[in-house]
Amino acid sequence: MGSGNPAMRVARLALLLLIACAAQADAAEYMNLRGGKFASVLPADAKNADVVVAPFRLRTVPVTNAEFLAFVQAHPQWRRDRVAQVFAESRYLSQWADADTLGTNARPDQPVTQVSWFAARAYCQSENARLPFWNEWEFAAAADATHADARSDPTWRAGILAWYAQPNQPLAVIGGAANFYGVRDLHNLVWEWVDDFNALLVASDSRDQNDPDRLKFCGAGALAMRDLDHYAVLMRIAMLSSLKAANTTANLGFRCAKDGTGDNR
Repeated sequence: MGSGNPAMRVARLALLLLIACAAQADAAEYMNLRGGKFASVLPADAKNADVVVAPFRLRTVPVTNAEFLAFVQAHPQWRRDRVAQVFAESRYLSQWADADTLGTNARPDQPVTQVSWFAARAYCQSENARLPFWNEWEFAAAADATHADARSDPTWRAGILAWYAQPNQPLAVIGGAANFYGVRDLHNLVWEWVDDFNALLVASDSRDQNDPDRLKFCGAGALAMRDLDHYAVLMRIAMLSSLKAANTTANLGFRCAKDGTGDNR
């Protein structure tokens, strides 16, 4: 590149980082999910109605440390030493060795964790995407390898619950077996942010909110839930509902989604 003007060198470097980030976004694989009526644990009418999930596209794997590192290099306002406190608490990316170095505690192919909802949302926007809504995540996560909805299979459910019963272990890398839709690692790896995390335990029908006889769960209506034996899903709902958008945890990552259908990129 030669010596040149220092300002020009900085500008060229910034351009190269943006190009690299754009290439990373193009490389991310998304799978088409048809959507349709779905018996969500959180029914549409706070009683028993199915929700209707529109066709959408879901990232096949969670965002990794390597991908998020490329993002913060291209968008330095999301470095841990520069991010505004309103957007991320002090634990944000604390497992990294430095603001722009992964180190030994954060493998490139592990899902990125210690990321706030604000940061996850910004990353997805960089991929021309968004965070999935809860109903989309739940729809995709109901599948096993051969069935779109495996929730009635006690063996499948027991396998998922077994992960929740394990003590904290070193975080595994991405690349688990694909489910019916070709999506991986929805279970047994990390929890995942969803776009509407802070509305999960609010009744769908706002007329119920002032009912003094309505039982409460974590400050919101539990009677809106059906299939209360789906403990793994209910634990995710309770955990997500307990968070604020700036919070981060060591086992919470994310993946992105897009509206409609398209090619798998």
